[in-house]
Amino acid sequence: MKKPFTAILLATTVTLGLGALPAKPAQAATDAVIVSSVNFRSQPDVNSKSYGFLKKGENVDILSKVNNWWYKVRDDSGRIGYVSTNSKYIRTTDSSSGGSSSKPSSTSTSNGSSSTSSTVNKVIAAGKKYLGTPYEFGSSRSNTRTFDCSDFVRQAFKEGAGITLPSDSRGQASYVKSKGGTTTNWRNLKPGDLMFFMEYRGTSASSYPSNKANQRVTHVGIYLGDGKILHTYSKESGGVRIDSFAGKHWEHRFIFGGSAL
Repeated sequence: MKKPFTAILLATTVTLGLGALPAKPAQAATDAVIVSSVNFRSQPDVNSKSYGFLKKGENVDILSKVNNWWYKVRDDSGRIGYVSTNSKYIRTTDSSSGGSSSKPSSTSTSNGSSSTSSTVNKVIAAGKKYLGTPYEFGSSRSNTRTFDCSDFVRQAFKEGAGITLPSDSRGQASYVKSKGGTTTNWRNLKPGDLMFFMEYRGTSASSYPSNKANQRVTHVGIYLGDGKILHTYSKESGGVRIDSFAGKHWEHRFIFGGSAL
């Protein structure tokens, strides 16, 4: 009779022991704060519906990092959407100290800079792959047989950075402006920045207004550095090409430029 009793006692002990094991906790969301006003979108895509802007100082939970460009987040009201991973818009907080870090660590800054530089190189490489591709105004956005200026830029960023920019140059200009950090002096641009131009009015600087703030954007290209631009603008020019623009009508037509990353 002792043997069955011992077996029952052992089984009970094992069962109670297993029940006492703590459940594995779910992975916690990362606390973050909005550093600068940023679009809160329904999908990780610049063309997706926007819920509006998350304002500076708002707290959000980062639920996941979708890719190098988008976080999936939850705002204070419980809405779930997507925001840029760019550190000028969002910063994770230091939960161990109970407060937010005033600036990214040197490691984060280095990695962020390295990542951006790598992405810029990929965008430029993707664009150069299409050198000589014929120009077509209003080209189809569903193939790469021909490009107009904004279609070309859109394709380079789609392939090189995984970003789907607006389909036209004015939409791309608005997107770059929304990110901040634009300049009207092309010498302040960095490789990979987008350049926006007004319509052609001649080769002389006097043909263009000194204040171009309200001029309509008609052309876009990718700055390569050293006064060179990667773009496409006419059938006669041979399609996608690289031009030096300092002292030429391109310089006189330049309105502003800035990063789309």
